Amino acid sequence: MVERRMSVATHWGSFIAVVDSGRLVRIEPRHDDPSPSPIGPGMVAAADDSARVLRPAVRKGWLNGEPRAHDTARGIAAFVEVSWDDAITLVSGELRRVRSQHGNSAVFGGSYGWASAGRFHHAQGQLHRFLALGGGYTDSRNTYSTAALEVILPHVIGGHPWSYQTRMPMWDEIAESCELVVAFGGLALKNSQINPGGLARHQTQNLQRQCREAGVRFVNISPIRSDVAGFLDAEWLSVIPNTDTAAMLGIAHTMLVNGWHDEDFLRRCCVGFDRFASYLVGEVDGIRKDAAWAAKITGISRDAITDLARRLTTQRSLIMVNYAVQRADHGEQPIWMSVVLAAMAGSMGRPGCGWGAGYATMDATGVAPDRAFVATIPEVPNPVPDFIPVARIADTLLHPGEVIDYDGRRLTLPELRLIYWCGGNPFHHHQDLHRLTRAWQTPDTVVVHEAWWNTTAKFADIVLPVATSLERDDFAAGFSDPHLVAMPKVREPAGESRTDHQIFTALASRLGYEQEFTESRSEIEWVRHLYEQTRAKLGGDAALPSFDDFWRSSTAELPAVTGPFPGSFEALRSDPQRFPLLTPSGRIEIFSEEIDSFGYDDCAGHPKWFEPVEWLRADAADRFPLHLISNQPASRLHSQYDNGGRSLSSKIRGREPVTINPLDAASRGIESGMIVRVYNDRGSCLAGAVLSDDVMPGVVQLSTGAWWDPVQPGLSGTSDRHGNPNVLTADRPCSRLSQGPSALSALVDVEVYDDPLPDVLAFSPPSLEH
Repeated sequence: MVERRMSVATHWGSFIAVVDSGRLVRIEPRHDDPSPSPIGPGMVAAADDSARVLRPAVRKGWLNGEPRAHDTARGIAAFVEVSWDDAITLVSGELRRVRSQHGNSAVFGGSYGWASAGRFHHAQGQLHRFLALGGGYTDSRNTYSTAALEVILPHVIGGHPWSYQTRMPMWDEIAESCELVVAFGGLALKNSQINPGGLARHQTQNLQRQCREAGVRFVNISPIRSDVAGFLDAEWLSVIPNTDTAAMLGIAHTMLVNGWHDEDFLRRCCVGFDRFASYLVGEVDGIRKDAAWAAKITGISRDAITDLARRLTTQRSLIMVNYAVQRADHGEQPIWMSVVLAAMAGSMGRPGCGWGAGYATMDATGVAPDRAFVATIPEVPNPVPDFIPVARIADTLLHPGEVIDYDGRRLTLPELRLIYWCGGNPFHHHQDLHRLTRAWQTPDTVVVHEAWWNTTAKFADIVLPVATSLERDDFAAGFSDPHLVAMPKVREPAGESRTDHQIFTALASRLGYEQEFTESRSEIEWVRHLYEQTRAKLGGDAALPSFDDFWRSSTAELPAVTGPFPGSFEALRSDPQRFPLLTPSGRIEIFSEEIDSFGYDDCAGHPKWFEPVEWLRADAADRFPLHLISNQPASRLHSQYDNGGRSLSSKIRGREPVTINPLDAASRGIESGMIVRVYNDRGSCLAGAVLSDDVMPGVVQLSTGAWWDPVQPGLSGTSDRHGNPNVLTADRPCSRLSQGPSALSALVDVEVYDDPLPDVLAFSPPSLEH
């Protein structure tokens, strides 16, 4: 056997693929990765499994022209496999028809999600370039991960929604200068396996260890103890889910009444503290937001809240807030309030201290503030100005023409007649999947590019098989990662799969703009061109090796990027007149006149406590007394490679594991390893029970990403065989400001499942005719 060893780059790290005679034998970690992800080796199991989409396929009812008024079969109907020529004819014809009859805004360019790593084969970039050249499309705004954060932070600290990444302390600075880290939502190390765009070496774990070895103390404020790595020896303050804002308000009130707050920084570098302080002490609503008030809401003791206020103001401190806390009712509030709390504590703008968001969410946050320029496929301006907030796709399909609020604007939801989805999995990301199923029946046509018969493919009308990242040439560059990683084709595409670029090239040819789309370059010529563009921009030979040398060596290191970065809190502290923020006042906006002018009843001019619709103190908890935490999985990225070896090995009797506190389990007769039914009024799913006191009583944890496997799609209450929590979550916006998802505001109950277990069909293809 003659084995070849080839470079592989993924969102969860870089690996070595071992190939023999064109057959993928195994995937190994790189020797220079100190904390390789176990997801990589599991990719082998999925490369040729029975779920691969091997040929273009068209839903039978759509192909036969059944009237839309009687066609509600998306998700359950058989497919007919067709030739590529027929598939290109059908898709190009539908694009022409919809645009001519309904306008370009009737085409939705759905590509939210991570797709796969690679600068050229970037699914969203390819799709949007293709659709923009064809006349335009309705786009989406923000992300499911951080929609509330992306909208609120520019109002509070100014700048681009993601600019905070360059303005918060890095791990090495924390180790050197910080004494106390308070992490709202935790620091789950499992999330640091990933980096959007690719990753050469994982560094977060070692950097966290260095902080602990330097004497930094950690406090984990989360419903889940294991949201912080065990080696950090963190103090755990278990908090009732969705009450982080109340905890922060109680800490802030304690600081204020004891005179512990940083009056100088608040006066020079912030605006609106006086109005916020009036709210804290109850002058506005008659309610003092003191430690006792916060204790009743959060479940954290009054003494613990008081002690934390003292420690934050007497030690060099850093307040971290994780993304999870803003995927909830009024999710803007904990983000805004965490900035205010850091400003009060006295460490804002001091080395290694102050405020930051999303630490350990990916192996980039806190590792490096930025990376050098890397070219990507050229964008084409979208002629269509219409967009929707990303989490409002079901609302748009169900209620076209409805007017909604968004960040001070009034948006009219367009009528979407054709959905073109390439990259991402809406039946993973979106909430209340039964509602999404009903909405998904409304457009004329759904076109999907997919490598596997996952739920999104099964809910399409036309499915075009695409090559995976192992089956094409590219190179990777991750977010803030200082490396480029070569991605040579490891194997030939399975079946009749083509790359996204090949598919769009064929469609562009039929529609009359192939040359504009390809610029007369082949795929490998594009890859070389983007690399050489990067090299030239960064200084040629002095910055990067030639493309051929890079391709042979598999990695190249980018030049270091150093500050100062715009919007520095350290510069603001030193001289707010000379170094203003990009806010209306030039300072941190504790009170925002702009947000206040919007007049929203669910997002005021300063951070406030708004009671969630669903939480453990709500009336609904009488019927559904457990709060569902649907966090990110450790065994895959979102829903990617749920059919991979790592994810499959984590299942319990083929179902996703759900973690339950032993006290809650005992009262329901549940033992570890049992199959249980998790349910509420929106739906139910089967999962495998894991008992652990890592989750506080009253909370259950069921990770996202199990491919949805409904017994009867679209019928509320019908069971999912496999364990997808979004059959249970509410399709309800955070607020009128961001319209973000509120997935982590969901109540459920759990019971033993005694009926015969249905077979899991998530990884089985639909009925296929030829």
